[in-house]
Amino acid sequence: MANPTTDLKPLRAWPVRWAACMVMALACTTAPGAEAEADTAAGLRERHARLAPELARSPFQRPLQLHSSEAGDQLQGSIDAIVEQPFAQAREHLQQPAAWCEILMLHINTKQCTHSGNSLLVHVGRKHDQPLKDAYRVAFMLQPVAASTEHLDMRLSANDGPFSTRDYRIQLQAIPIAGGSKTFLHLAYSYRYGLAAKLALQSYLATLGAGKVGFTPDGKSGFIGGVRGAVERNTMRYYLAVDAYLASLSAPPAQQRAQRLDAWFTATEQYPRQLHEVERDAYLSMKQAEFRRLPGGPG
Repeated sequence: MANPTTDLKPLRAWPVRWAACMVMALACTTAPGAEAEADTAAGLRERHARLAPELARSPFQRPLQLHSSEAGDQLQGSIDAIVEQPFAQAREHLQQPAAWCEILMLHINTKQCTHSGNSLLVHVGRKHDQPLKDAYRVAFMLQPVAASTEHLDMRLSANDGPFSTRDYRIQLQAIPIAGGSKTFLHLAYSYRYGLAAKLALQSYLATLGAGKVGFTPDGKSGFIGGVRGAVERNTMRYYLAVDAYLASLSAPPAQQRAQRLDAWFTATEQYPRQLHEVERDAYLSMKQAEFRRLPGGPG
């Protein structure tokens, strides 16, 4: 069993920054009944219609709304957004485990992702170069719930993580809008934590993470901090990864990975107070090295 005192240093990179539910039965809720509403194509259409005015005047420089909550031992975050890519393309690719590995690899703390069938093995670690042997391993299962011409519902889940974290859930749902030329996405992310993770979170937020904030306005400090701030940052990172992946599909296959890496970093830098961690050259160099060491990756 992990010692919550001696293991605080490696844990700083884990539950706060990656708390990888995501990545996600992401059925995390933004309000009572919100996920039940979104679980059908009709529910998502109603959700899109209701949120359309907010999306049009979003403060995020893109049509996007973000929500978070903390209830007991569960942290939850969700994003509703419009992406410019056609729904048919999103539906085709987001059913594929290989696509999810490409998406997860964009995150600064994901060191490796491999898949076999619908199982994904994800290594998570620091924001800098790190040997795989020192990274944490989390096994995810990708579950397709719905994949029709009108509705996509994909879920990533992991029962257990390190240091008493558990029940990682990511849910991505989508419907076609604008005649199918665009896609409305609902991305939800959640996880639960036990005593060891709680102590590590408290230590991190009192030291290295003391100045870190999320996106929800707060009258005292400008933006919400603490664990909700942490889950908001990760929810945004994962959404930007999905968006960068889908946008890269229009490029020639040989150029797609480099394009999505650059696009993800550029997008995170739109929110430097919340998401800036390393410089562009350091990020790109690290990620290129991580892709090279994938089984069957370029030498």
